[in-house]
Amino acid sequence: MADPEVEILAGEVPEAAQLENLYGSVGWTAYTGDPARLHRAVAGSFAVATAWAFDSAPRADGADRADGADGGRRLVGLARILSDGETIAYLQDVLVRPELHRRGIARRLVEEVLAPVRQVRQKVLLTDSEPGQRAFYEALGFTEVRDVSPTGLRAFVSLEPTPPEA
Repeated sequence: MADPEVEILAGEVPEAAQLENLYGSVGWTAYTGDPARLHRAVAGSFAVATAWAFDSAPRADGADRADGADGGRRLVGLARILSDGETIAYLQDVLVRPELHRRGIARRLVEEVLAPVRQVRQKVLLTDSEPGQRAFYEALGFTEVRDVSPTGLRAFVSLEPTPPEA
């Protein structure tokens, strides 16, 4: 199967069902239990960048790929920022469907979503400890807090337990 064409868009907030599907595809079930809440969270972001796939391969039935209600596209990635636009920007989510990893989509999403906050000095993110995460974010100019020089910088987090799914 050919790789789909992927377009990165700024400012478009996907529908709740599209978000639920994307977040579920990467196993982020803490977000998928309440799709309306997830939609409100994304809609309330300072900036959102989305990746949309347009499959260029012909359909088995010969129909045009763009005949679906969503214009023949599907949400395959998203990045979002929370920010005051002046002094701090928090890179909240960066996710790409697993079957499309290692194609530069996440890098494109991060570059697009960070564009409105280029002038902001402090850009922050929290991520899991998977080994590939460090290399990915360092390649984008981020430094793990323990490696920031001069020393003395600390990061703290307070996490509430994930509510059980209904």
